[in-house]
Amino acid sequence: MPVSDKIEDVLATVFNKENDLKAREKLRQGTTLNRKQKMFAVFPTLLTLGNAACGFGSITFAAKIGPESSDGHSLFIAAALIFLAMLFDALDGSAARWTKQTSDFGAQLDSLCDAISSGVAPAFLMLQFSRDYHSRFLWVIAVLFVLCAVLRLARFNVETDEEDTHEFFSGLPAPAAAGLIASFPIAMHGLVGWKESADPNDTWFVNLLDWLMLAMKQGLPFIMLAAAFLMVSRIRYVHVFNAFIRGRHSRKHLIQIVFTLAIIIVFNELALPLVLCYITFLPPVQAFWKEFRSGRFSFRERTSQPTETSSLDDADDEPEINSGHELPEESEEPHDNSSPLM
Repeated sequence: MPVSDKIEDVLATVFNKENDLKAREKLRQGTTLNRKQKMFAVFPTLLTLGNAACGFGSITFAAKIGPESSDGHSLFIAAALIFLAMLFDALDGSAARWTKQTSDFGAQLDSLCDAISSGVAPAFLMLQFSRDYHSRFLWVIAVLFVLCAVLRLARFNVETDEEDTHEFFSGLPAPAAAGLIASFPIAMHGLVGWKESADPNDTWFVNLLDWLMLAMKQGLPFIMLAAAFLMVSRIRYVHVFNAFIRGRHSRKHLIQIVFTLAIIIVFNELALPLVLCYITFLPPVQAFWKEFRSGRFSFRERTSQPTETSSLDDADDEPEINSGHELPEESEEPHDNSSPLM
C-alpha cells in the first residue's frame, strides 16, 4: 500500500474523530440549553396555574354564602382572589416573553385558566352578591356572562399573534370585566365599615350608605349584562398599562392619572367600581358619539328622501292639473310609478 494512501487514511480518521467530537459537544450543549429552557418555562406556567387556583378559591369562598346568610367578609375574600388572579394573568405573559418561552401551549393554558377566574368565578360571585331578583333571572345573566367570556377568550387566541403589541383590544377584555364585577363586593365591604364607624345621629349619612349598598346590589346584574355584550363587541379598548404607564404621554394623560389617584385616596374601596366603570363604559359612549356626529344616527337623509320624492310626484302630476281640455298623450315607454314610500 503506498505511503500516500496511508497518510490519507490517517488524516481521514483524525478528521472523522474531530467531527464526532464537535457533534457530541453541540449535542451536549443543545441538551443543556433545552434543560435550561424547560426549567425557565416552569415559572410562567406556575403563574398561569396560580390564576386558575385563585379563580377556584374565589368560587370556594363565595359558596360559603347560604340563602339566608350574608357574610360580607367571605365575598370580600372571593373578590380579592379574582384581582389576585388578574395579577397572575398579567405576570405570566410578561414572564414568558422575558424568558423567551412564548408558545401556543402557554396561550391555550392561559385562556383555559381565564375561563375559570374571569368567567365562572365572577358570575358565581354575582349570584351570591345580588339576591334581590328572581333566581332564574340572575342565572340567565350569569350564564350569558360566562358564555361571552369564553367566546372573547377564544376570539383573542385566534386573532392574536406573538408579535402583537397589545396596545388595543377588540372588545372588553375578560379579566377587565371580571375586575369590574369583583369591585362591587370590595366596595360593599368598605361601605359596611363606614356604616359601622359612622355616628348614629348622622341619619342622612347612614341613609346615604344604605341607599348606596342597595343600589350596588340591585345594579350589579345589569352591569354584568352590559359587560357581557361589551366583551363580544368590536369596540376598541386601550391597554391600560401600556396607555398610561409606558412611554411618554401628554399632559392630558398625566391629569387623568392624578385624578384617578385622588379618587382612590378619597373614596378608598368605593373608588374601584367608579374607576372600572369609567374604563369599561367610556369607550362605547365615545364610539356612539363618534357615530352620531358622523351622521349615521341622523334622520336627515330619511326626511330629505321623501321630500325629494314628493316633489318629483308633484312634477309628474303637474300636467294633469294644468291641462284644461285634453289629457297628455301616453308615451310608448313604460312609466315607472314606484316610490320609496310604497
